Amino acid sequence: MQNPSAVAQEPGPAFDLVTQLSHIAFNKSFYGSNSDGFGSFKPNSMYFSGFRGSVSHKRLRVTAAASLSLGARNSVSSSFRRLVNEFNRAITFHCDRIPLGFASFRVGSEDSNGVREDGGGVVEAEGLPLNGVETETPKKVLILMSDTGGGHRASAEAIKAAFIEEFGDDYQVFVTDLWSDHTPWPFNQLPKSYNFLVKHGSLWRMTYYGTAPRVIHQSNFAATSTFIAREVAKGLMKYQPDIIISVHPLMQHVPLRILRAKGLLKKIVFTTVVTDLSTCHPTWFHKLVTRCYCPTAEVAKRALKAGLQPSQIKVYGLPVRPSFVKPVQPKIELRRELGMDEGLHAVLLMGGGEGMGPIEATARALGNALYDENLGEPIGQILVICGRNKKLASKLLSIDWKIPVQVKGFVNKMEECMGACDCIITKAGPGTIAEAMIRGLPIILNGYIAGQEVGNVPYVVDNGCGKFSKSPKEIANIVAEWFGPKADELKAMSENALKLARPDAVFKIVHDLHELVRQRNFVPQFSCTT
Repeated sequence: MQNPSAVAQEPGPAFDLVTQLSHIAFNKSFYGSNSDGFGSFKPNSMYFSGFRGSVSHKRLRVTAAASLSLGARNSVSSSFRRLVNEFNRAITFHCDRIPLGFASFRVGSEDSNGVREDGGGVVEAEGLPLNGVETETPKKVLILMSDTGGGHRASAEAIKAAFIEEFGDDYQVFVTDLWSDHTPWPFNQLPKSYNFLVKHGSLWRMTYYGTAPRVIHQSNFAATSTFIAREVAKGLMKYQPDIIISVHPLMQHVPLRILRAKGLLKKIVFTTVVTDLSTCHPTWFHKLVTRCYCPTAEVAKRALKAGLQPSQIKVYGLPVRPSFVKPVQPKIELRRELGMDEGLHAVLLMGGGEGMGPIEATARALGNALYDENLGEPIGQILVICGRNKKLASKLLSIDWKIPVQVKGFVNKMEECMGACDCIITKAGPGTIAEAMIRGLPIILNGYIAGQEVGNVPYVVDNGCGKFSKSPKEIANIVAEWFGPKADELKAMSENALKLARPDAVFKIVHDLHELVRQRNFVPQFSCTT
């Protein structure tokens, strides 16, 4: 064959059959001779371009019908027509054994872009579904994230869980920290660098705002690509993805440069899921993405300002774990399971996955404010989530509290903890805010990271969903008032939170992604006509 596949394939019966038939088809006995002594019919060659899939250990079934219809001139013998018919039937019978993957089944030279060299035929209906039937091989989804804060991994895991829940084995989903896993030193130290910068606020502010201008971060990415492009390309191609999803602002520019250089932008769906609710770094937005999923209208405005087209932008909300969409048990039952008092109002005190922030000071202030000295009894209780901070958990457990206090470490079922409480105290992380709104919890924000979390404070306060204070004593007084004379304010804020919630965001995102990849992954049917 004139243009063999660019990717080596394991030999199989179907490929052997195609080879044998092609030898017969292009035998000189099937050509008419003209006055020059050459065949008057110039055959088209068949090739596979862009074959993207690897042969799985288990047999991947492809249900498709491939047909090749060749317009013949008068000089083509009837025997050739019979051969074509036999070829069509053979391919139809054996095609479930051919791992087409991303292959384009074409007629003609790859260099001619599907046009016959003799000018007698052109490729028709490119991109249309082959008899309306899609391939049934599992699609591969690669989610790019980095552990610079817990929100990016949480969003990645939420998207992965939604794909599994909605589509089962139709998709294989991989989550990777692109910088840590697929770049050399010192670039693979990104998470550690981020944690250091955040702990030294002035350094982080300088880094965040200093790299915001496009001329700065684009030149940085261009220079960085020089050193890491080869490793990142290997990392991406290792997974052979049909869809790439970035849930981190530093995961757009370098991968898209690589895909563009390899000519894969039209074959791989590349999307961004922005995980900041309001203020967000300009590196979130890249004009070459297929889709940019924004959690709020404010972020969508920033995307438009960055040069994205309205057709690229979808406002679905922030993706949270599918378990938050499902109804939980009644509050009383949840409190009983968590060892809490069933009759007392409860406040959830969180310090993130690492148990950071003024957790101990706030807990002590709540312990005093939620105890009625006149009645000699508590008016509320505390559920403290310490994350991986075992030292903090141990210290809180050693305190002799006057009110009921439950101390937990790292928890996997946050929806149950939120469902057992009436309000929440947390820093301004977007994921926790989105989850709290789904559960209808009024929010007291006690801190934020400069840059990306600054806008989350007015987002909560201005929408009537909560309050902001850095003072443990003031926070404790707010909670005491909510559990007492200002119970109506607590109820109103709960209703506002529910109005702003988008519990189905992650499902809308994965269904839109499914539709995008479905449109691109039809096995095309081609026809050559005279």
